[in-house]
Amino acid sequence: MNFEQLDQLMRVYETTTDQTVLPNIWMVARIDGRSFTRLTKEVMNYQRPFDQRFRDAMLSTVSHLLDCGFPVLYGYTQSDEISLLFSYRCDVFGRKLRKYCSILAGEASGHFSLAIQQQASFDCRICQLPTDQLVYDYFRWRMEDAHRNALNAYCYWTLRDQALNPQMAHDQVAKLSVAQKNELLFQHGINFNDLVAWQKRGVGLYWRNVDHMGFNPQTQMPTISQRRKIHVDLELPQREHYTALLRDLLDR
Repeated sequence: MNFEQLDQLMRVYETTTDQTVLPNIWMVARIDGRSFTRLTKEVMNYQRPFDQRFRDAMLSTVSHLLDCGFPVLYGYTQSDEISLLFSYRCDVFGRKLRKYCSILAGEASGHFSLAIQQQASFDCRICQLPTDQLVYDYFRWRMEDAHRNALNAYCYWTLRDQALNPQMAHDQVAKLSVAQKNELLFQHGINFNDLVAWQKRGVGLYWRNVDHMGFNPQTQMPTISQRRKIHVDLELPQREHYTALLRDLLDR
C-alpha cells in the first residue's frame, strides 16, 4: 500500500466525526480556565477576592484572541472565563468545531501562561445561537453571573477574615438572600454598589476605529487616517444599555 492509499484509508478515521456549524447561526466561544482555584490561591497567591494582576493577564489573553486570526466582534471576560462572539459570516476552517475548540484553547493557554509565567490551561466549547436575541441573552447571562459571583466572593472572604473556616463561610453565604448579603458587607464597611464596575460586571473588549496622526513626506503635511484598535471597556453598561451596545457590535 503506497502513501496515497494509506493516507486515504486513515484520513477517514480522523475526519469522519467532524461537526460543522451551519451557516446563518451566531457562534460564541466559551473559554474557561482549568483548575484555576488552585492556580490563583496556591500557586500565584493572588489577592482575594479580586487581583488586578490576574485581571490584566485575562485582558491580555482576550486581546490576543481578538487578533489571532478569527473575526471576533466582541470579547467578554469575568473571573477565569472568556466569551468570544464571532462575525455572523465567519467561515474560518469551514466552521469546524474541533478546529475552533482546539485552537482557541491552545492560544488562550499559551498566552495566559506566558503572561503569568506559570503553566495554565483553558478548555473551549462553542455555543450556537440562531437569533440576535439569544446573543444578547447570552452576554447578559454572563454579566449576571459575574455580578452574582462578585457578591458571593466578597461575602465569603469577608467571613473568612472573621476566622470562619472555608466550609462554614461557604454554608453561611449559601443561606443568605441578595439583600442579606449586601447587609453583611455593609456591616463590615463594604458598600457593594460602590465597588468598581469591572469586578461586578466583567470587562468587554471590542474593535474601534481611532484617528491616527501621520505625516506625508511628499506634501510635507500632516495626515489623519483611521486604524482599528481594541477598546477595553472597564465600565460596561447594564440591562437595555448593554443590549444596545451589543446590537451595535452585531451590526458591524
